[in-house]
Amino acid sequence: MSAASCLLSEDQFLCSICLDVFTDPVSTSCGHNFCKNCITTHWNVNVPYQCPMCNEVFNIRPQFRVNTLLSEMVAQFKHEAQQKTIRPPSYEGTVVRAVAQLEETLSEEMKKLIEAELKRVQQYAEDVTLDPDTAHPNLILSDGGKQVNHGDVRKNLTDNPERFSNRVNVLGKQSFSSGRFYFEVQVKGKTEWTLGVARESINRKGDITLRPKYGYSTIWLRNGNDYKALDEPPVRLSLKSQPEKVGVFVDHEEGLVSFYDVAAAALIYSFTGCSFTEKLYPFFSPCLSHGGKNSSPLIICPVNQTA
Repeated sequence: MSAASCLLSEDQFLCSICLDVFTDPVSTSCGHNFCKNCITTHWNVNVPYQCPMCNEVFNIRPQFRVNTLLSEMVAQFKHEAQQKTIRPPSYEGTVVRAVAQLEETLSEEMKKLIEAELKRVQQYAEDVTLDPDTAHPNLILSDGGKQVNHGDVRKNLTDNPERFSNRVNVLGKQSFSSGRFYFEVQVKGKTEWTLGVARESINRKGDITLRPKYGYSTIWLRNGNDYKALDEPPVRLSLKSQPEKVGVFVDHEEGLVSFYDVAAAALIYSFTGCSFTEKLYPFFSPCLSHGGKNSSPLIICPVNQTA
């Protein structure tokens, strides 16, 4: 990559509300940045509280967090922009190198923060197994209850109230009604899957809508590279790499469900402002095998804390 390609443009420092360079930038819990005055004014006149970028809705007005790193970058950008108007062209190389070093944005600091966060949530790892009484008849569960994949033959199983009858889903045996819990699932080799948590009272018969208001907090992969968080409304996810192992973390008290790319130590998505008033169960769907293209199983893995 050439040095010039690392140069940050003005577009990267624009507030999406006022369309001007940030002034006192703050971050929302969904990860987007705005001028402090812009987002404050926006939420003073707009209810419910919704992110103008991704449309995530917050039940409670979020507390702002001053983005100190972005503030420094904006100040540096403004300074360099001013200098560029009075410096000769030979000065541009120095600007490029300085901005590239700063960008390298901040990226290392953010990676360290996410690594530390992942290591913290891994301390709440639980031994999760699959519940055969909830499994759709076409699902094949391993003897130890740690793997599941879709089979072409529908088994003749008792259609009890707990069993999914129309969608190839299965719940974990373990339920959680307080505190925090975490588990990891290998998704390597799959072109489609759905993971997350579900409330005890979810509909398990007929058609199912995977949304928080129906009791589901999930993300999915479709068509090999189409990642989506099934929030209100759904959010398309742009991931730098395809996760091979996904970590799922729940904090009852904070009303939080977060998903991590374990190998990359990267946050995939967080459902915030959730209200948990009943038991939660880990939720899994290996999806259809599609003639073998998606035959790899979902595998619940032992948790090894990141270094």
